[in-house]
Amino acid sequence: MSELFGTLSDRTPVHRWTLERAGVRVRVLSYGGIVQSVEAPDREGVTGHVVLGFPDLDGYLAHPEPYLGALVGRYANRIAGARFTLDGRTYALAPNEGPNLLHGGARGFDKRVWDVEPVEHGVRLSRVSPHGEEGFPGRLEVTATYTLDASGALHLAYEAVTDAPTPVNLTNHSYFNLSGGGHAGGHELRLAASRYTPVDAAAIPTGELADVTGTRFDFRTPRKTGSGYDHNFVLDKGVTDRPVEVAELFDPASGRVLTVATTEPGLQLYTADHLGEPFAPNEGVALETQHFPDSPNRPEFPGTVLRPGEVYRSETVYGFGAR
Repeated sequence: MSELFGTLSDRTPVHRWTLERAGVRVRVLSYGGIVQSVEAPDREGVTGHVVLGFPDLDGYLAHPEPYLGALVGRYANRIAGARFTLDGRTYALAPNEGPNLLHGGARGFDKRVWDVEPVEHGVRLSRVSPHGEEGFPGRLEVTATYTLDASGALHLAYEAVTDAPTPVNLTNHSYFNLSGGGHAGGHELRLAASRYTPVDAAAIPTGELADVTGTRFDFRTPRKTGSGYDHNFVLDKGVTDRPVEVAELFDPASGRVLTVATTEPGLQLYTADHLGEPFAPNEGVALETQHFPDSPNRPEFPGTVLRPGEVYRSETVYGFGAR
């Protein structure tokens, strides 16, 4: 089911699609591929909103920085100095966080209107990112398919092809609050990651893959998310062809449980310390499945370069339950 959600200043219409299955309802926008809302039942069977979002288009246009629920790219997370060298050529990108690039640049995938078509139990979003968009090389054809399975789990499947070598790293930037509102720091997170990537003052990885043992980064047994995290965790499973469960987020108050399965090698935990108005700090928890930040400048990290003739594929599954 689709409906008009709003209109941009250039009169481009933005539509909202509603998916519903197994007691879970998801609303998706053609603007930014945004997951506007997810409704799921608690342990008593009471349905509530479990991701942060705005009720209207104006909210997203006025507050773009949190990337609420957005499909971010062409490169999720940060690239140091907003530049990288590929095949002997240096590319200058569009810096939008000091000297660095964050989530694709000043006008990344989150600020574009996508074509949307219905598919079985979901929708398929598509767009062409032209050569030179935000400084990235190559014409990139992208699709993102959002579907609900028989259990109500949300599958996000991405594919892309290019006509020139280019780095690609796509993710969804939803902020989860399984209580349906209020502070999310009491959520308990379990994460299958024995290492993480330490960062400098600008949140750029140092290149080290640090052991989490004995540190506040050890979520291998459940612990409260609290605050103070904006870090990439190195998932023990690495890159996989099919999604493997890597995380569980639990809200003791409501009993709601979120599971995360992915093909990606990393997961960025962001506790939303600087979420910005109209939200309070730590009102949500972002669990962004992805390749590592600054990989185009870190040959020791898993590669992110897509070349002509190859197909970029990535899939993440967010499952909803209660106990």
